Amino acid sequence: MHVDFLPDIILGNIFSYLSLEDLRNSSLVCKRWYSILNDEDNDVWRLHCIHKLAEEVLSSDLLSSTPTYKTKLKAFNHAWNPEDCSRNIYIKPNGFTIHRNPVAQSTDGVRGKIGFSHGRHAWEVVWEGPLGTVAVVGIATKEANLQTHGYIALLGSDDQSWGWNLVDNHLLHNGDSQGNYPMLNNAPKYQVGERIRVILDCDDNTLAFERNYEFLGVAFRGLPEKLLYPSVSAVYGHTEVSMVYLGPPLDG
Repeated sequence: MHVDFLPDIILGNIFSYLSLEDLRNSSLVCKRWYSILNDEDNDVWRLHCIHKLAEEVLSSDLLSSTPTYKTKLKAFNHAWNPEDCSRNIYIKPNGFTIHRNPVAQSTDGVRGKIGFSHGRHAWEVVWEGPLGTVAVVGIATKEANLQTHGYIALLGSDDQSWGWNLVDNHLLHNGDSQGNYPMLNNAPKYQVGERIRVILDCDDNTLAFERNYEFLGVAFRGLPEKLLYPSVSAVYGHTEVSMVYLGPPLDG
């Protein structure tokens, strides 16, 4: 039977065995294939999710901001990189959450799998354990350190990283405080479990944050035109931090 006569459900099952690159190429073959693959919640993307994502994370609230199977799969492909983190950090089986081992006098960081140099991108970070004395959320280049002795604001300690210390509401870059953030009188401190949305605009070279869906303003301007990776650094033993990539931010 010619492929043109195959029912959509059969084509969908065949597509579920293809790589993501092959799926992108397949969507360009004809209007029918494009239509099938453009449905982000059909069996093609559901089966890919089942193959790659842990069952516990698919049934949890962690991916509630990624409503379709395709966006969940994209989030997984952008999640924390197990090969780009401090030796004192490991990625939990769900693929989205880091766990920092209880190592004394050490500050430890991690980067996401994919960096960005163009376009607009948003991701959510949820701190799921105690903050400790320093807990920083932001971005870093590949040149930024991911481990150092002592308890310091590692993310933001050099000119290759930019961060927001959730403990004291300070912005950090190149080893210096860049001021308080957000710019509010008596700004509330972060509470464990709140969702922070990080918004990187590589076209405007800015970094901004939201907390519980409230926009807090631009934190950093003049970012370099280099690959910038989602990053965090932590000091507290057994603390856990999850990151979920969302795609382009929705304005308004």
